[in-house]
Amino acid sequence: MPGRIAVSNRAAATWQRATLTEIRRETPHAATFRFAVPEWAGHLPGQHLMLRLRAPDGYAAQRHYSIASPPDDHGHVELTLDHVDGGEVSGWFHTVAKPGDEVELRGPLSGFFAWPGDRPALLIGAGSGVVPLMSMVRHHRARNLTVPLRLLVSARGPEELIYASEYGAETTTVFTRSAPAGVPVGRMAATHVERLLADPPDGGSGGGPDGGWEAYVCGSNGFAEHASRLLVDAGQPVDRIRIERFG
Repeated sequence: MPGRIAVSNRAAATWQRATLTEIRRETPHAATFRFAVPEWAGHLPGQHLMLRLRAPDGYAAQRHYSIASPPDDHGHVELTLDHVDGGEVSGWFHTVAKPGDEVELRGPLSGFFAWPGDRPALLIGAGSGVVPLMSMVRHHRARNLTVPLRLLVSARGPEELIYASEYGAETTTVFTRSAPAGVPVGRMAATHVERLLADPPDGGSGGGPDGGWEAYVCGSNGFAEHASRLLVDAGQPVDRIRIERFG
């Protein structure tokens, strides 16, 4: 299959040095950090990694972060991090980190939420939950895949929409607190999900859930519960809903 990637499990168990090469501001509270990782063994869209920071006194802090970059970005990994109030690691990245700094990475980890690129994907995310989903979107574009992919993303407002400049025809946005003139404001609703599931990925007629969508949901605990409930109520089989949650 054109979308599939081979990943080394042995390499995922080894800590590797990563050098920060670029910082890109995404929103007032989120930024993308690009690392050069020469020995990176590759990953699947949707996987995450472990990041470790070391202080001069030997203290170490570790965090799990979803990978934002596509697999074909060889030798590089991108992470998009929210600046969490009081966050030890995110605070360092947003206030101290600069190109040339080194951290340690280990991964990729977990294949449950990975999208191999060989099945129709319905992606639903909110806030920074869009990060692993963007790896899937970027992979879809980089490989010119023809398998259907749709993204439904929720944000408080346009200024909080991570990757706003990258979204295309595959994306539907939902704004919960503020929106441009003429755009509705409100929580993600059944109509948003039903509209996507009603479009069979095989181009046929006869209903979305039976057409083969694999759903990927990522966001806070509350959002993940809400979005998965909307999917089930719309007829998406439970065993074809993959959920990654945080907070």
